[in-house]
Amino acid sequence: MEMRKQWLSAPYGLWAIVFSIAPIAIIAIYSFCSRSPYGNIIYEFTLENYQKFLQPIYLRVLWRSIILAVQSTLICFILGYPIAMMIAGSGSKQKNIMVMLFVLPLWTNFLLRTYAWMVLLRDQGVINQVLMALKIIDGPLKLLYNHNAVLLGMVYNFLPFMVLPIYSVLSKIDSSFIEAAEDLGATNFQVFARVIFPLSLPGVISGLIMVFMPAVSTFVISDLLGGGQTVLLGNLIQNQFLVARNWQFGSAISMMMITLILITMGLTAKYQREGGRQLW
Repeated sequence: MEMRKQWLSAPYGLWAIVFSIAPIAIIAIYSFCSRSPYGNIIYEFTLENYQKFLQPIYLRVLWRSIILAVQSTLICFILGYPIAMMIAGSGSKQKNIMVMLFVLPLWTNFLLRTYAWMVLLRDQGVINQVLMALKIIDGPLKLLYNHNAVLLGMVYNFLPFMVLPIYSVLSKIDSSFIEAAEDLGATNFQVFARVIFPLSLPGVISGLIMVFMPAVSTFVISDLLGGGQTVLLGNLIQNQFLVARNWQFGSAISMMMITLILITMGLTAKYQREGGRQLW
């Protein structure tokens, strides 16, 4: 029986090796290689690529990426948790409709959704035209190609990744726990703080990870909505591979980003395992 299970899992293991482990291993090797004057890879061990990343200009890009990722994650949590509670507390028919409304945008292309925000936010876009038609503003507002536009694009694109995991956990909470707390005289806030929120922490942790990871590595949103004014780690990696032809330095940045994501996942998993349930 054990042998049969191993054979059944072999295709999944092969898939992981070919499409996950092997590419990361290649990137790791490139990150320690030297670069010829013409951009060719020289297989000589060096730490120059990682030392280069420690320059202030690149550390500012790292810091900017982390700040934007944290901001978008927090906003998604603040907006997403009440929405998830509302969906979980609705009737079955309304619940299915609301879940569909959140899933439906994900069926469209990520690039098209981001382009749609460019149409809305540009100087002659819908938002500025409506505000000027209502005489609220005299001239178009600068809504595009700035920090706030990138943040808005991140929140819009990644909000479902926060709502759906939290909703999934909230919908499975046994209502008897809530009824018991209410019978013991707990207020609505106490029920939420001592029963609902602690039980929903697995969904919260999953949502935080699922939003932070794409937010810290995105480059399409910052390219289109930032207009080159907001350079993030993803843009820096893209430029090194496609423009500067410095695959070694791009690989080093990629490994740093992977390390950052793994550290974040480790810390959140540790909190969920050790701290989250003891806090209450």
